[in-house]
Amino acid sequence: MLGELEQVVLLAVMRVGKDAYGVPIHDEIQRRAGRDLTLGTIYKTLSRLEEKGFVASHVGEPTTQRGGRRTRCYVVSAAGKRSLQSTFKALRHMASGLDVGLEPT
Repeated sequence: MLGELEQVVLLAVMRVGKDAYGVPIHDEIQRRAGRDLTLGTIYKTLSRLEEKGFVASHVGEPTTQRGGRRTRCYVVSAAGKRSLQSTFKALRHMASGLDVGLEPT
């Protein structure tokens, strides 16, 4: 089962989409989850997720948006998506019958 931080980072990578990297991932987490994580925390989590096979990375091409620099970009793997589904299923199952707002739809 994924930890909360891993879930949040995986979902942010999916929301950012193609060529997701630290700054847009950070901004998405701050905007949607209200959490102001450091870039170091995000990159450490991404590294851990990559070791587990839940994300894949590549070095992106330099862009004017990034000041002409290359950066490591991430995408959620099929295994990462399955892990999210499994985690959410387990949470919904645990919450079943409780008034916590995680009832299955």
